[in-house]
Amino acid sequence: MCRERDTESPSDVVGRQLVEAVENLVALWFSAVEEVRPRLPPRQIRALRAVRGRPALNVTALAEHLHIGLPAASRLCDRLEAAGLLVRCPQPDDRREVRLEITAQGRRFLTDLTERLSLRLSTVFDGAPPTQRVRLEQLLSAFYEGGPSPAPEPGADAGAEG
Repeated sequence: MCRERDTESPSDVVGRQLVEAVENLVALWFSAVEEVRPRLPPRQIRALRAVRGRPALNVTALAEHLHIGLPAASRLCDRLEAAGLLVRCPQPDDRREVRLEITAQGRRFLTDLTERLSLRLSTVFDGAPPTQRVRLEQLLSAFYEGGPSPAPEPGADAGAEG
């Protein structure tokens, strides 16, 4: 039989509150994702963001960044390319080297998604007192600067598709 702990530490309370806050943020993110077109799964959105942020990215580096196998990354790029959001660009000096580039349509997609999410978050934060907003900004900065690298996605093996 499982026994609950009699006392709860302050870090346990904060941990639970943080989980609830993250779940609410994820719900806001998914609601924004559902409104943008084309509809993309989270892994494809992460891929677009990675390519936008690292212009010299190739499929192998993208697979490593997303913690997925090379075949899955290649299929993911196929889908993004078919949607007009990404292009593969062979390099003139080495045609075996293929770089990924986000298209103007891909940039518009990410901008639209970011604007929708920003609007949702602004609405939530506008209701908070200024002192709480400042504390939240400080906590987010600390989390961003000191946070660990993202863990591999569940099912991120060579056969997983995005």
